[in-house]
Amino acid sequence: MTTTIATEPDRTSPASLPLGRRAGRGSGRGSRRGGRAVVPHIVLAAFIVYFALPFWWLIVASTKSQQSLFDGKTSPLWFSGQFDLFSNIGSLFSYSGGLYAHWLGNSFLYALAGGLGATVLSVLAGYGFSMYGFRGRRLFFAIVLGSVMVPATVLVIPLFVLMSGAHLTNTVWAVILPSMLNPFAVYLMKVYTDEAIPLEMVDAARVDGAGEIRIFARVALPLMRPAIVTVLLLAIVGTWNNFFLPLVMFSNPQLFPVTVGLGALQAQAQVNTGGQSLWNLVITGALLSIIPLIVSFLTLQRYWQGGLSLGSVK
Repeated sequence: MTTTIATEPDRTSPASLPLGRRAGRGSGRGSRRGGRAVVPHIVLAAFIVYFALPFWWLIVASTKSQQSLFDGKTSPLWFSGQFDLFSNIGSLFSYSGGLYAHWLGNSFLYALAGGLGATVLSVLAGYGFSMYGFRGRRLFFAIVLGSVMVPATVLVIPLFVLMSGAHLTNTVWAVILPSMLNPFAVYLMKVYTDEAIPLEMVDAARVDGAGEIRIFARVALPLMRPAIVTVLLLAIVGTWNNFFLPLVMFSNPQLFPVTVGLGALQAQAQVNTGGQSLWNLVITGALLSIIPLIVSFLTLQRYWQGGLSLGSVK
């Protein structure tokens, strides 16, 4: 005869618990996990408010007249009863014979010329450091890395002495030429080329009879597109926002970029030159000066996304 012994189920195991109690235990764990997820969202929301609040104030203040900016009747973070944005824009572009439009044109010239030049030189230098072995390569690349750690403001006075000796001060080349040298962009292109371009692909192209220029143009450049766009945008933004270098190089207001021009306009507003207050023009000019940068970021964003998955799929 076989004796069967019935064992009592373990009441502490999840399988022995009733459905309601199991759901309750799981929901408690989920609530604790959800409570921990709240803290990063709060921190992220605080950063969003911190960065977006000045931009919102700039938009609101640009719609106010000179009187509405300082009368204290409306909140600084909300619109007044009168919308004066277009009148402020008209006054800004008509001020001093359209000097602000001239400043904008100078900024476009310096940013495009300096950004394109920096991109071309960085792509060539980064590709050369990555793909070719030559004597002194490590030393030269170490010098490039060392120059990345040097603040740009430290080099302004030596650059002024150099440009003054070459009689290039008060010319557009005093800003364009230094902007074309970007050590960080060279480092970025070198590192990206190491990861994006397989040496086997380059060797296969050489076996097929392709020359070095053709390999660079037909094989390397399409793979380097996300890094090229990144370097281009960083160079353009850096040149557009550059203040100290053109401030030192230029004494002619006709050569000022928009950053230095707004600084000069703000100085005039502080002393109230000629009985005319210019704060509404300064604020409106600051708003208009960042619109090209926003458009550039939104336009070139899709090219960055093309390189985000680099190396994830083999």
